[in-house]
Amino acid sequence: MTATTTTWSGTAAAEDVGRLTAATADVERVTHAPVRDVVLPGGAGTLALVTLDNGLDHTKPTTLGPNGLAEIAATLRAQQARAAAGEIVAVAVTGKPYYLAAGADLRIMGRLTSVDDARTIARMGHDTYRLLRDMGVPTFAFVNGAALGGGLEIALACSYRTVSADVSALALPETYLGLVPGWGGCYHLPRLVGVEAAVDLILTRPLANNRRTDAATAARIGLVDVALHPADFLEQSLAWASRVLTGEVEVARRPLDDAATWDAVVGAARAQLDRRLHGSRRAPYAALELVAAARESDVDTAFAAEDEALTDLLMTDELRAGLYAFDLVTRRSRKPTGAPDRSLARPVRSVGIVGAGLMARQLAVLVARRLRVPVLMTEVDDERVAAGLEGIRSMVAQMAAKGRMSEAEANRVVGSITVSTDIGTLAGVDLAIEAVTEVMGVKQQVFSALEKVLDPEAVLATNTSALSVAEMSAHLDHPERVVGLHFFNPVAQMPLVEVVRAERSSDAAVATAFAVAEQLRKTAVGVADRPGFVVNRLLLRMLAEVAAAVEAGTPVEVADRALRPLGLPMGPFALIQLVGLPVALHVLRSLHEDLGDRYPLSPGLERLAAEGRRVVPEPDGSGREQDVDPAIQEVFGEPGGPGALDEAGVLDAVLAGLAEEVGLMLDERVVAEPEQIDLCMVLGAGWPLHLGGITPHLDRSGHAERVIGRRLHEPGVASLA
Repeated sequence: MTATTTTWSGTAAAEDVGRLTAATADVERVTHAPVRDVVLPGGAGTLALVTLDNGLDHTKPTTLGPNGLAEIAATLRAQQARAAAGEIVAVAVTGKPYYLAAGADLRIMGRLTSVDDARTIARMGHDTYRLLRDMGVPTFAFVNGAALGGGLEIALACSYRTVSADVSALALPETYLGLVPGWGGCYHLPRLVGVEAAVDLILTRPLANNRRTDAATAARIGLVDVALHPADFLEQSLAWASRVLTGEVEVARRPLDDAATWDAVVGAARAQLDRRLHGSRRAPYAALELVAAARESDVDTAFAAEDEALTDLLMTDELRAGLYAFDLVTRRSRKPTGAPDRSLARPVRSVGIVGAGLMARQLAVLVARRLRVPVLMTEVDDERVAAGLEGIRSMVAQMAAKGRMSEAEANRVVGSITVSTDIGTLAGVDLAIEAVTEVMGVKQQVFSALEKVLDPEAVLATNTSALSVAEMSAHLDHPERVVGLHFFNPVAQMPLVEVVRAERSSDAAVATAFAVAEQLRKTAVGVADRPGFVVNRLLLRMLAEVAAAVEAGTPVEVADRALRPLGLPMGPFALIQLVGLPVALHVLRSLHEDLGDRYPLSPGLERLAAEGRRVVPEPDGSGREQDVDPAIQEVFGEPGGPGALDEAGVLDAVLAGLAEEVGLMLDERVVAEPEQIDLCMVLGAGWPLHLGGITPHLDRSGHAERVIGRRLHEPGVASLA
C-alpha cells in the first residue's frame, strides 16, 4: 500500500500545514513512504516496512520537506490504525540505497520568511516522528545508509535501531549550519547514549568541520542497537527484529545519567563553547540549553522547547549565511569555475616531489594513498634523505595506529615512496611538485634542474604559498607547463587546494592540476597568479591590521580579543603561532614588497622572531595558548597614545581592510566572483559558516559599501546576506 492522503491531526494546525506545503511544492523533492508487509520469521507476526524514497538516483539524497513529512505522517497514521486493529505487530522504517535520509530539505529552510511558517515546519517534524514513538507496537529503524540531521532523528524516535556495518555518515550537523537538532534530537539522544556522548554528537563533531560517526562507533556508544553485515542487511534486520519481538533478544538500555554528571558535562561544554566561540554563534548555545533541560523535562515540554528554538533560528542571518556557505562547499565546489575541460588533463602515473621536509612528506603520503602511484622524492644530502624516510614511516605508523589505514595499506604506502639525492630519478614522472623553502632563487634552481631531466609532456607544479609562479618559471624553455598547486597545512585534513594559473600556463597543465586535486579528494579553486593568491592574502591583511594597531599603541590583549565576535577558529596571535612567526613574517614581507603599505611591516614581531619567542604561552592543558601572551607587550612599548584603539576599533579596522582587499582582488580578477573567495576562506582558513564566509558578512556589516562603494552581492543573493 502507498499513502496519498495529507490530512493533518498533529499540533501543527492543518491550515498552516496546507499553506506551507503549497508554498514549497515548487522546490521540494518530495519523499514518499510506500509500505510493504513482511511476514517475520519464527512466527513473530507481520511487520509493516516503510521505505523513505524521493524517487531519484543515489546522487540525490532523500530529504524531508513539508510535503514529504505530510506523506510520511499519513503513512504512519495508517499503520497506527492497523496496529490498533491487530493487523501488524511492528513497524520499521528504512531508506533507498545509500540513505535513510539526509535530513531536512535545506532549500526550503532557506526560503522561510515568516515566523508562522518556521514554527509550522518545526512542529511538523515533531508531529510526524511522534507517531513512531506512539505507534502502539514496537518500531524499528533499519539504517541502511547515511542518516543525517532529521534522518537520524527518525531513527532516534524508534524503539530499536539496526545499522549496516558499512555506514560511515551518521550525524546531527545542525549546529554546523546554524540550527539545532529540533525534531527530537536534543531530547532523545542524551537519554539514549548519555549526556557526554550526546554533547559530542550535537556540538563537538559538528563544530570540528562537521565530522560524522560510523556504524561501529554508533554501536559502541549505544546510538544503534546492532551493526549488521551490509550484504544482506535488510534480511538480517528483519530476523533481528523478529528475535526482539519474540523475546529471544533483550536490548539493554543505559541508565539515565545522574543530575551531577549531567550538570558537570553541560558546564564543561558551555566553558568549551565560550573558549572557542565567545558567544559569536547562537545555535550551539541554544542546542546546549536544550540538552541541559532534557534530563528533567517531559517529552511535551522538551519538544515545545525544541520547536521554539528551531523557529527562532530559522529566521536568523546566522542560518541564511550558513546555508549559503554550505551550498558553496557541497554543491558549487563540484564544478570549479574556470577549470579547463577535463579531457585536457594529462594522465598521472607517477609523481615526483622535490624536498622531503614536513610539507613534502605530507604530500607524498597523500599522493601515495589517493592516487596509488609511485612517489619519487629528492633531497640535497643523505642526512635529509634519512630524515625524510623516517618522517614518512612515522607519519604512516601513526595513521595506522589510529585506525585511519590498515597495516597492509600502511605497508603499501611506505613501499610506494622512495627518497634519494639524485634528481635524475624523477625523469619518468608525469607530475613534479617542488616543495622546498619559500625563496624565489631556490625554487627557480629546482625548476631549472627539473626541466633538464623531465619528459617534455610532464607538468611542473609549485606548492608556493605566496610567490609569483610566472617569475618562478620565466627562465624556463617551457613555462607553459608550470602551474601552482597550493596545499594547506596539515595536508591530510585541509580540504582546499588553490590552483594557480600563471599568464603562460597551458590549459593542459591547469586541467592536470584540477584533476589531481579532485583525485586527492580536495576542493580546487582556480586563482590568478597574484601575490598571496586568496587565503594568505586575506589572512595576512587581517594579521597586518592587528599588528599595525598594536604598533600604534593598542594593547596586545585588546587587539587579540577584538576579533572574537567573528567566531574565528583561533585568535590572531594563536594563528601566527600556528603558522610559525618566521613563516608569517616571510609572507608579510613578500606581500609588503608586492602590494605596498596595505601590508605594513611590524618591528615588534620582527624582534620576537629574532629572539625566538612565542606569541602565545606554551600549552599547559588550560587553553591559555589560545590567547596572546601579555608578556610580549614589552617589544611594542608602553600601550596608549592617540593611535590606540579599543576592541571595536580594531575589529572595524580589520573588516575595513578586508573589504578593501576583497574589492581589489575582484578588480584584479584573482578569482571571477566573490563566491570563490568565500569558498577559499571557509575551506582554507576555517572562516565560520555562520558568517557565510567573508563577503556576505562584509555586506551585512556595511563595510563593503563604506569602503569600496558597493555591495559584493545583490541583496537576497548571497545573503542570504
